[in-house]
Amino acid sequence: MEIKVIEKEKNKLKIEIIGEDHTFCNSLRKELWNDDDVKVAGYNIEHPLVSHPVLTLETEKKDPKKVLEAAIKRLKARNEKIKDAVKPILKKL
Repeated sequence: MEIKVIEKEKNKLKIEIIGEDHTFCNSLRKELWNDDDVKVAGYNIEHPLVSHPVLTLETEKKDPKKVLEAAIKRLKARNEKIKDAVKPILKKL
């Protein structure tokens, strides 16, 4: 995964996420909406075969970079919980 910053303002961040698709971007978008300070959180993929997702994040007061970092940490924690829950089940198979 590679991240390119397209636009950075006080309360707005627009990034291109190279190497990912709807699966990751939709999870990230949903997690961003769990922050009460988020005004806009969405992504767009112009063409699924030749474009990369562009995520737009706008906040009320918080630094969008910090909001994004916090959302990523929450996603990582959730993934670890899922991984830990699945391990015993997979051992039984």
